[in-house]
Amino acid sequence: MPDTKPEIELDDLGSKGRYVFRDAGAVAEMTFSKAGEHMIIIDHTEVPDAFRGQGVGSRLVTRAVEDARAAGKKIIPLCPFANAQFRRHPEWADVLKS
Repeated sequence: MPDTKPEIELDDLGSKGRYVFRDAGAVAEMTFSKAGEHMIIIDHTEVPDAFRGQGVGSRLVTRAVEDARAAGKKIIPLCPFANAQFRRHPEWADVLKS
């Protein structure tokens, strides 16, 4: 059976944006602000109880890392959850704003 997990969507709202995961009526999101052309600040991650323990929050941060890497951007993870994910993934150092 093929993997049918819902995709994470990017809502680009100008100076702000969010990554969204929707499934079975529940919504998880990670919001960010743009700091110039080459940097984003992850400021909030919210995962409803319906998704707890399924790695949805991690998938949201991973998608932001992949997008930043592809666009040559850096990330400042102000959100405590995103910051913890960066500490767990030293391979993301190339997109972490030091």
